[in-house]
Amino acid sequence: MIRLSPGEPVRRGRREWAVDTGAFVLAAVFSVVTSEPVVDNPAVSDARLAADQVAGALACAALWLRRRWPVGVALAILPVGVFSHFVAGPLEVALFTVAVHRRPRTVARVTALALVCLVATVLVRPDPHTPPELDVFIGLVLIGGVVGWGLYVRSRRQLLASLYERARRDTREAVAREMHDVLAHRLSLLSVHAGALEYRPDAPPGDVRQAAGVIRESAHQALEELREVIGVLRSDAGNGTRNGAEHPQPTLADLLRLVEETRRAGTPVDLRQETGGAADVPRAVGRTAYRVVQEGLTNARKHAAGCEIEVVVAGGPRRGLTVEVRNRLGGTAQNTTRSTSGPAVPGAGVGLVGLAERVALAGGRLEHGRDGGDFRLRAWLPWRA
Repeated sequence: MIRLSPGEPVRRGRREWAVDTGAFVLAAVFSVVTSEPVVDNPAVSDARLAADQVAGALACAALWLRRRWPVGVALAILPVGVFSHFVAGPLEVALFTVAVHRRPRTVARVTALALVCLVATVLVRPDPHTPPELDVFIGLVLIGGVVGWGLYVRSRRQLLASLYERARRDTREAVAREMHDVLAHRLSLLSVHAGALEYRPDAPPGDVRQAAGVIRESAHQALEELREVIGVLRSDAGNGTRNGAEHPQPTLADLLRLVEETRRAGTPVDLRQETGGAADVPRAVGRTAYRVVQEGLTNARKHAAGCEIEVVVAGGPRRGLTVEVRNRLGGTAQNTTRSTSGPAVPGAGVGLVGLAERVALAGGRLEHGRDGGDFRLRAWLPWRA
């Protein structure tokens, strides 16, 4: 892992060692390849040429510190470059590093200083074979090229980081939706049956045993479904497909089982399926429809316990799949059930929000709210032939 804040220790992995070695070699090669005008210049003494080469070697060595102090390395090399040609290669690498790892304001200041040093270099070390204007132009191209390339690399890294963070956020939201869908349904069933035991201590032993059995079964199912969700999430994360194959997610074919569980909890449910066969519904569409019905039943048990629930699933290829869950609001049934089954099941208020996100991801639409004296939850999902 590389830490780029000033003063923090740098730990290089294989990739970082390869990149730093490549930068060192590239800087040295660039300086040597472009040194012919300096080496062949009779006005340059041997002592000055040797000092120039030593300065270039030290500048190349300083590149190993560029990850920790990119601005410092660039500022140290820039004034030396006015008098030494062999510093040109390390200077290009240093400017590139500043553009990659520092804010645009800092990059602009360092670049401006580099342009000033470029003009000073042409005045202090003029090339007898090249016009000064051409020297300045070549320098501008080199500086602009490495700085522009560095800014592009920086923006690309920021884009990838933002996409990675968005993917992490979407994954957390997906996990939250799955956990809510699985646990809210099962725990609401547990609350209904446990409330019945609490508020009817004089119930016949047979009813107590039956309620206790339903509680145990619901708890077992909650653990199983939670394990299924975790298995699918691990499979989606790239840990293989075995868990996903062993623990398939529910589809529209499991809707009758879901309704029967709600009926056994004492809530009357009228289910109508008009799809011409649940097996014909695509799995992804059926899974989303199942979650819509599950959330509708859970909300009805929380806020209108004992009231009859009407579930309608209709549609077909090309015209889409419509799922509607409707229940009465308030009234005698709700009050009676609460008096015998305990207080209303608390809710976090995020079920419908997560459901809307799920339906939107499937390309559908979700509507919910009061419809006269009823609460209606309605979803439309695309069904492609």
